[in-house]
Amino acid sequence: MELRSDSRSTSFSSLLFVAYLAVLSGLVSRTESAQQPFRREPGHAHWHHSAFLDVRESVRSDVRRMLHSRAEVPFQVPLEVNVVLVGMNGDGGYRYAVDPHKLEEFLKVSFSTHRPSCQETGEPLDIEHRLVYNVFPVGQPELIALEKTVKEAMVSAGTALEADFGRYLPAYDVEATKVESAFNRLYSYIFDMDVGAGSAGTADKPIPSAIFVVNFDKVRMDPRNTEIDLDSLMFAKLPELSDADKEKQEADYVYRYRYNGGGASQVWLGSGRYVVIDLSAGPCTYGKIETEEGSVSPRTLPRIRNIVLPGEVSPVGHQSTHDIFSGQLASLVATTIEHVIAPDVRFETVDLATRVLVPIIVLQNHNRYNIMERGQNYSINIEEIESEVKKMIHEGQEVVIVGGAHPLHRHEKLAIAVSKAMRGHSLQETKKDGRFHVHTKTYLDGAILKEEMERSTDVLAAGLLDVSDPGLSNKYFLRQSWEDESEGLSDSIVKHKPLWSSYSSKLLKGKKKKAVKKKGDLYRTYGTRVIPVFILSLADVDPMLMMEDESLVWASNDVVIVLQHLNEKIPLSYVSETERQHAVPSQVQRHILAGIASALGGVSAPYEKTSHAHERPVTNWLWAAGCHPFGPFSNVSQMSRMLQDVALRNTIYARVDSALHKIRETSEAVQNFASDYLKTPLGEPVKDKKNKTRTELWVEKFYKKTTTLPEPFPHELVERLEKYLDTVEEQLVDLSSLLYDHKLYDAHLNSSEILQTTMFTQQYVEHVLETERENMRCCKIEYKYTVGVKSYQTLVYGGILIAGFLVYFLVIFFSSPPSR
Repeated sequence: MELRSDSRSTSFSSLLFVAYLAVLSGLVSRTESAQQPFRREPGHAHWHHSAFLDVRESVRSDVRRMLHSRAEVPFQVPLEVNVVLVGMNGDGGYRYAVDPHKLEEFLKVSFSTHRPSCQETGEPLDIEHRLVYNVFPVGQPELIALEKTVKEAMVSAGTALEADFGRYLPAYDVEATKVESAFNRLYSYIFDMDVGAGSAGTADKPIPSAIFVVNFDKVRMDPRNTEIDLDSLMFAKLPELSDADKEKQEADYVYRYRYNGGGASQVWLGSGRYVVIDLSAGPCTYGKIETEEGSVSPRTLPRIRNIVLPGEVSPVGHQSTHDIFSGQLASLVATTIEHVIAPDVRFETVDLATRVLVPIIVLQNHNRYNIMERGQNYSINIEEIESEVKKMIHEGQEVVIVGGAHPLHRHEKLAIAVSKAMRGHSLQETKKDGRFHVHTKTYLDGAILKEEMERSTDVLAAGLLDVSDPGLSNKYFLRQSWEDESEGLSDSIVKHKPLWSSYSSKLLKGKKKKAVKKKGDLYRTYGTRVIPVFILSLADVDPMLMMEDESLVWASNDVVIVLQHLNEKIPLSYVSETERQHAVPSQVQRHILAGIASALGGVSAPYEKTSHAHERPVTNWLWAAGCHPFGPFSNVSQMSRMLQDVALRNTIYARVDSALHKIRETSEAVQNFASDYLKTPLGEPVKDKKNKTRTELWVEKFYKKTTTLPEPFPHELVERLEKYLDTVEEQLVDLSSLLYDHKLYDAHLNSSEILQTTMFTQQYVEHVLETERENMRCCKIEYKYTVGVKSYQTLVYGGILIAGFLVYFLVIFFSSPPSR
């Protein structure tokens, strides 16, 4: 019994010891896991996305007013903007704190709506964003983790001139692509979503866009100070700063961001759905030389030092208060929305193409090299271009990219067009001697090239497609024969119908000439869109040759032209800090992608915006750096996910804008018909015993159906219009909800249905109105020709005439007196 009791006590004590070790190890592991940044705890604040429930009835009211009263009311689409404050909770630079609720209310009051425009026409779209703001503060562990990542990525870059005091300070460059992973973790931590969670067109839940406003502590992240352990400060209580400490917060050094080696900047567009605004970086200076418009200066972005130490900024005394800082921050958020999150549409292309063909046609005047060959510094990668282009089209659409080279001398008209497009303009530049020197700079005019090149697009594209994949050639083009029996040796001139020619009004068909299909002509199949990319690979040209506006690409809504030649770097009239920007004419990968993004997705450059006051696009170089292929300060050949979403939304906006214009045209046609035919014979408006306005009479006649006046057109038309407007109203409200939830594929289908229904309804109304207009004419002239034998009516009139003559003769004969 004693041995058994001893064994039991021993086993019980061992079990207690094992349980104690398990609990202890669990506590240790829990403590270690809790001491990690970007970890979502059970009490973590969640991102809420339900604002459309609050504005749904308001959107419905605006849509009803727009459809039924022909009022100039834009289509309301709520747009959610998430502003994430990093280091603004008393734990960042200068220990400055911002009240997120006050900032959110201030943004709602100061910038509540935004209406994008079309840069091609200069007109605002019939779509207006109702902005919904969410402002989130970020905790101290995430702030310290970001500071650690940025500190590790700092690389010495010489010295930089301090803007306020004119001192030369150590400068450091931060490669933005190396710190993106930390901001990706911050994005996932806040929104509980992977930053690369698929395309917005196929996502099954809302995908947010974020603006990261950063205020780092430069003393903590000083790369020269290796004694500070940032890991130990993540969950520790930070010491308060004295006035002397605040004066040293700039730490006597400057750091800037460069995205993939591009221009230096404080702000940059990430590869995900976010932008970064670092108020502690810089200040940076970049823009165009000798041009004030759009240049970024040390005063462009607000500095927290101007708030905390207003009297110690500079001898000039550039002071700032908390209210001014809030206004500057709100203006910065508004600029970001206008240029990046919801920018203008470059080209408003309305089509329902299900197949997109992008032929990359290289026209070269030499045999020295071929940019289609891989492994060279000047080579282009078609697979990478196709991968990026597929992200800018909706699910269900097919894109094919083929490439090939053609000798320019075999296409006489294209060679002549290249020669004619050579232009020159005079430049006055200041040299080191302090004098102005005038010289002429040669450039290529893209508009002249486009007129000739678009005519040969289909012939060259079909040839490339047939060589690449003969099975797809018949899918994209209809042809009778490859041989062209037209006279002469000139290039083939391709005439193809526009995509919506089959939907044009029947009334206009009589005015159009009937096209005669010749043997050898090519016609695009229905639902096919072709966007050619012409690459002019030239040799023995001016080493400084570029296209207009110091660019290597020119794009329209249906063609892209890129210039390429193997010359050295070309100095541009753009400067970043003290360095001049250069263009590399041998590397055209990113220029091809920029042109396709503008032509296919209508994406505008992040530094351009339509100004109705100036009646032209104006530039703002603030967002010229980042993950996009546009402009002289970019150096990357891919599109940010935020701009990919913009491309998907632009196609939807173009269809909705076109549908709303057609609805207004239809309503205007009905109103004009009623105004013309609801009149008395003297031309006055029809009125009954009570004086009523024309609108009241129209409503009484076509909706109440109580008037006894003659009906200009049947009730079936009005009933069909009523039913159609009610259907469109529901579709537009659903479309607004889909766009708010970022369900772009469903919105794509919805907008396509709205556009098609609108076009068919417009044709039906035009047909009915024209028919009733013919029926209500008071008289009409008819011309008839008699052929062969006289008609029965002519014989009757002839017989009556002969009988009349006979009666007249008899009366005269018997009435005359007899002769004696």
